[in-house]
Order: sequence, then structure tokens, then C-alpha cells
Amino acid sequence: MAMRPLVLTMGEPAGIGAEIAAGAWRALHATGPAFLLVDDATRDFGVPVRAIEAPEQAAAVFARALPVLHRPLPATPVPGTPNTANAPAVIAAISEAVALCRAGRAAGVVTNPIQKATLTAAGFKHPGHTEYLGEIAGTGVPPVMMLASHDLRVVPVTVHEALARAIARLTPDLIAETARITARSLREEFAIAAPRLAIAGLNPHAGEAGTMGREDIDIVAPAVAMLRAEGIDARGPMPPDTMFTALARPTYDAAICLYHDQALIPIKTLDMAGGVNVTLGLSIVRTSPDHGTALDIAGTGRADPSSLIAAIRLAAELARARGFA
Repeated sequence: MAMRPLVLTMGEPAGIGAEIAAGAWRALHATGPAFLLVDDATRDFGVPVRAIEAPEQAAAVFARALPVLHRPLPATPVPGTPNTANAPAVIAAISEAVALCRAGRAAGVVTNPIQKATLTAAGFKHPGHTEYLGEIAGTGVPPVMMLASHDLRVVPVTVHEALARAIARLTPDLIAETARITARSLREEFAIAAPRLAIAGLNPHAGEAGTMGREDIDIVAPAVAMLRAEGIDARGPMPPDTMFTALARPTYDAAICLYHDQALIPIKTLDMAGGVNVTLGLSIVRTSPDHGTALDIAGTGRADPSSLIAAIRLAAELARARGFA
């Protein structure tokens, strides 16, 4: 527990964030890594809670209680029923967590799931966490979303947008830029000296030599050629229906996918409980569980904290690798 604490955000107050934060504390309070939660300390977390005034106090109380940086909610949360009145507090928790990391007072941010429709209804202008974090903690390169588990890492080139628009946005430069950021992060944060990237094709069978569309010839293949010319071990376009098999996965360190579901379906199928969302290209460390707010089971005691626990542990590893701990 010698490292600076991690900061967890509240996420959607009507969702499972409080419950899985409590579950993560139960699992980690004896061993760490230590974390604090930005939330309303008067909520019933079902575990011992200690309201703190600064992140520097978290480590001293973590073994005995969940440290909560008390930020009162305007409306009492009702499990399963989001309230737009609480949306500003949800956004403020993310902003404050980032500010604490940028000030060197916390090692990294772990975000609980947000309810995007609720935030949008309250005036939030960003499609999701990734885009907002790129604005407030960016480094001049586009933020890149990676989903990581024990057996697979996937990176979607396009993320939270309609499929037709996502496909229309694809260019060799966009694919190559995403792959470059991924390769750099694999070297600097995951300690992979020579990252191997598998670049997914867009069409069935990666276009079947143009018989099922020319996008793989005209858009994906030039990106792969650009990357290889820069010394990056990139392979593709690979047929999307076979690149995630048990035999194929060990041949690369990350799969660069072209749209959201092409990336997220395989990793969530393989390891829904242990998958972690990592944002690459930021000035801070940020991870998140790979699931949503689970409004249908909020308040029932059935939420599984495994993905949040994995996100906390990975955030600590990445913070150490980047010297933020």
C-alpha cells in the first residue's frame, strides 16, 4: 500500500457502482492497492465507510474502512432509476479524479460505469468516458480505448458511434494512428518490447480479394503497409471470423478492430468478469470495468465486482510502469 491511492468515481448513482466499489474494498482492503471513492459518504455501502477530506488520508484508513471523498448528491439515488439531477455530480466526480491525478495526489483513475443517456439528457456533450477524458486529460493524440483481459487485448478504431458513420470514417491514417498509439502503450505500460498487432479486416473474409468489397484493399491494407514501413509488427487485414480463435490469439499482443462491436463482442464473450477498459494516450492512468451500469440488478446485491477489482489492479500496475505510483 505504499503507492499513492487510486481514485474511483461514483459512476451512475442508480446503478451498481456503489455496490461493486464496496465489493472491491472487501477484496482488497487487507492487501491493496488502496483507493478512495468520490461519492456521497452518507449512502449505504454495506461496508465500513470513512469520510475523508483529501486523498492523502486514504491509505491510513483503507485497511479498516472504505475511504470516501464526500461529495453530496442533489437527489437520493433510487436503484435502477437514474435521475438527471445527479448528472452534474457524476461528471464532477470524473473531473475531480482527473485533477487529483494531474496534481500528483493520486496514482490513477478507475471509473465506475455511467449512464450515457442520462448524462446526455442533462447536457453532457460527449459520447462516453473515453472522449471526455481525451478533452480533460489528453496529450495531443486521440484517446484510444483498449479492452484487456488475460487472454486478449482489443482496440476499436471507431468507438461510440453508429456503425454506418463508423465505417464511413475509416481511413488508412486513422487506423495507423490508432495502431501507433497502441504499440507505444504496449511498450511503455505493458512492458512488451516488440508489440505484435493484428489488424482486423472489415468485410467477411477480409473482403475475399475484393469480391466482398474493396475496403480491405483500399483502406485497411495501406494502413498495415504504413505501420510495417515504420517498423511496427502489424499483420492484416485478418479475417474477423477467425482472428479471435484459441489458436490465433497467442500470435499477437493486441487486435486492432475497426468498430465497437468487432472488438467488444469477442473479449466480453471470453472474459466478461475479468475484462478491463483502459484508455491509452492520456496524461494519466485510467481503467474501468468492461460492463455497464446494470440498472436491472442495481440494489439487489447480485452485482459482481470482479471486473472492477481487475481494473483497480491493472491501474496500479500501469501507474507503477509510468512512474505515477
